[in-house]
Amino acid sequence: MNILEQFERGQLKTVLPDFEVGDTVDVHVRIVEGNKTRIQIFTGTVIARKSAGNRSAFTVRRLVAGEGVERVFPLHSPWIEKVEVRRRGRVRRAKLYYLRDRVGKATKVRELIGGGGHRRKKPLMTAPEPAPEPEESEAAEADAAVAGSEN
Repeated sequence: MNILEQFERGQLKTVLPDFEVGDTVDVHVRIVEGNKTRIQIFTGTVIARKSAGNRSAFTVRRLVAGEGVERVFPLHSPWIEKVEVRRRGRVRRAKLYYLRDRVGKATKVRELIGGGGHRRKKPLMTAPEPAPEPEESEAAEADAAVAGSEN
């Protein structure tokens, strides 16, 4: 590993936001104006993700006054405060560049309801777990001894 790779590894964020292509997200970006800083929120649909270590990025697209605006955000940038997922999208492609040619309601992505699709963390059907066998503990034995002595 060379010096550049060591430096880049130190610049990576440890906690990454959980979003995927097709999601509608709010990206909180720190803006510096003179000597003041403020947070500006860019809301749109994630149309692409690029995974390349320190150079990972994602592209967010939204419509402003009927004109499409796209912005590419570096994932590990210190200027990105947080990424909030407003809506999960149900898509079947890794890149949604076809949305550039669409206008109006045709730019909408279907919403992912529940935990279906590729985001499923648990298998859909699982085998039922066997019932645990009752264990005799010291407390149960003590209760039985007390009940036996009362009779």
